[in-house]
Amino acid sequence: MNRTTLHIVGGESRSRAEQARIAFALGHHAEIYSDLDELLEQPPREGIIFAADDSRAGDAQRSIERLGEHGIWLPVVFVANDPEIDRVVAAMKAGALHYLQLPFEMGIFARRLATILAEAEQHGARRRREVEARHDIALLSRREREVLELLSGGCSNKEIARQLAISPRTVEIHRGNMMAKLGAGHPADAVRLWVDAQQAAGMPSELPESPEPVEECPVAGRIGDRRTPAPDPLRRRVQRQ
Repeated sequence: MNRTTLHIVGGESRSRAEQARIAFALGHHAEIYSDLDELLEQPPREGIIFAADDSRAGDAQRSIERLGEHGIWLPVVFVANDPEIDRVVAAMKAGALHYLQLPFEMGIFARRLATILAEAEQHGARRRREVEARHDIALLSRREREVLELLSGGCSNKEIARQLAISPRTVEIHRGNMMAKLGAGHPADAVRLWVDAQQAAGMPSELPESPEPVEECPVAGRIGDRRTPAPDPLRRRVQRQ
């Protein structure tokens, strides 16, 4: 098992010390933080974050959002003494890599850490891509986001124009501006960013209300006027402990 750093955040001081002891015993390094604020004072650039999931720390989604706001893409594992199923599900939906029960038993934790390390690099890269996509899409105007949402649903320019009650030429203008802001060279690139952004923690699943309701596009499998299948939404697997 490759040596890594475990950033142990929050919870009881005795629990943090025990987690660190096990980490060192397994040949890893451990850094301890009383809470997330202390970790954010000197953001780590490598390793895995083990964060206590308790009411004092707030919810998991906000914790991961704050990490993203500070440019921290490290995988996050939440831990708790008595995990509640709703908090486990919420943490995994927010983008956590794993959720473990305390206290750790050396042998069991060693096996689970091996799995976590095997998944960590890919997970961290995906989290960075998702949060950056969310940031890029937040720069779009409301109308540009509406055009992108319908484009991602497989609508052609004419269909987008009909649903938004604007002209096809106006759709082309919004679409061009949207792609320029996203740095997308092809409609598929913009759609990929939209799908990635939907996976990011806290990304609203719906756009703000508009004067005219945006209907679901009746024509699937088209990006703009090209008959290219639209990508299936990514699905996050919730791992049960």
